[in-house]
Amino acid sequence: MPIRFEKSRGTIYWLLAMLLATGLSGRPSIQAQTPAADNSHLVGESSSWLRPTALPELEALALGNNPTLAQSRSRIAAAEGRYVQGGLYPNPEVGYIGEEIGNSGAGGQQGAFVGQRIITAKKLQLNRAALTQEIEQTKWALQAQEQRVLNDVRLAFYELLVARRVVELEAQLLTIGQQGVTSAEALLAAKEVSRADLLQARVEVESAAIELQNAHNRFTAACRRLAAVVGVPDLDLTQVQGDVEGALPGLSWDEARRRLLAESPQVARAQAGVQRARWALQRQCAGRVPDLDTLASVRHDTSTHSTIASVTIGMPLPVFDRNQGNIRLAQAELIDAEQEVQRLELQLHNRLATAFQRYDNARQQVERYSQNVLPTAQESLDLIVAGYHQGEFPYLTLLTAQRTYFRVNLIYLESLQALRNSTIAIEGLLLSGALESDINSVDEAASGTAGVELWRGISESPR
Repeated sequence: MPIRFEKSRGTIYWLLAMLLATGLSGRPSIQAQTPAADNSHLVGESSSWLRPTALPELEALALGNNPTLAQSRSRIAAAEGRYVQGGLYPNPEVGYIGEEIGNSGAGGQQGAFVGQRIITAKKLQLNRAALTQEIEQTKWALQAQEQRVLNDVRLAFYELLVARRVVELEAQLLTIGQQGVTSAEALLAAKEVSRADLLQARVEVESAAIELQNAHNRFTAACRRLAAVVGVPDLDLTQVQGDVEGALPGLSWDEARRRLLAESPQVARAQAGVQRARWALQRQCAGRVPDLDTLASVRHDTSTHSTIASVTIGMPLPVFDRNQGNIRLAQAELIDAEQEVQRLELQLHNRLATAFQRYDNARQQVERYSQNVLPTAQESLDLIVAGYHQGEFPYLTLLTAQRTYFRVNLIYLESLQALRNSTIAIEGLLLSGALESDINSVDEAASGTAGVELWRGISESPR
């Protein structure tokens, strides 16, 4: 029941002002200061990069143009917006009030009221604490996406270099085949070989020409894929230079596993999710404490010419709803977040085992081919080519040597690319997908804060 005070007009105004000041100045002091989005990675277009020549230039260009990074930064800004909104105090409510209008032909009681909801149990601070961890999650998501972009640029870069080497290899084989046709024609004129050898040589030249065109197509596709990852589809990559065989690091399982679990942004984001879930649980526990609704009004009675003030302070009784459902939800989300960290660590361990197997296989294959197989194949081809031109070997022997030389060189190049791919994957924390949106992960992070209530004002004015 409202408590009514009938005093002088000055005393009533003083009481009304004190009540409003208590509701506003007594609220938690929460400053909406959030770190600005980091745009330091944005790289402006420069004419010197229209034809990038090295991997660092491509990486810098990708960090400035890949659209997924701009998306990740916008999600950080969105999380910061939720942080600001989640800690705002509800607005006071003001309005007109009239009672007993028309009673005895008079105007009744005319006045105004002001109401304020007082948030208790530090709910707004707990809101912000949980939302701060959501901001951290989006920042780790940005770091993960930046690593994905760098990894995919490096993968596409070395794919381009390998494709160029394949073109060179196919061109070399075509030259050898053309020389073989010339020699077959001379030997046929000298009646040292049959026409069948000449026809076979011409077939091999045509086959080599087809393979060379396929190699050019592969190189073109590699350029286009690299340009897409960089974020500039029309980028001229004809001047790109690099050594696919140079600077191959040696990796160890123990160090790779330690670094992966310690530096993975995916694990860090999951750990931030645990902290967010803990703050969210505290926030839901605080939700058991009801907030206070206050209302003060001043009315002038036109019949008695007196001024009347009333003050109402109320709160819901937590008889039926003690926020027990949201508390259980938050507890379950905390358990889920904790288990997600363990699941992610095991998943990364499993993926690293596969990546390291590929690395070991590719490395030993590259070493054996470069040290033993390739020199032997080259020496064998040189001897047989020279002997064939002198009529010492039949064309079938030359053809076998050519095919062996091409096959071992192609296997070596594919092994080099596999070694590069596995090395990039391990050093890049097993992240890939530079053009895949990270929105699913962001949605998962944001869904955990569904139970964090945001106050936007007084829903109903006490009567």
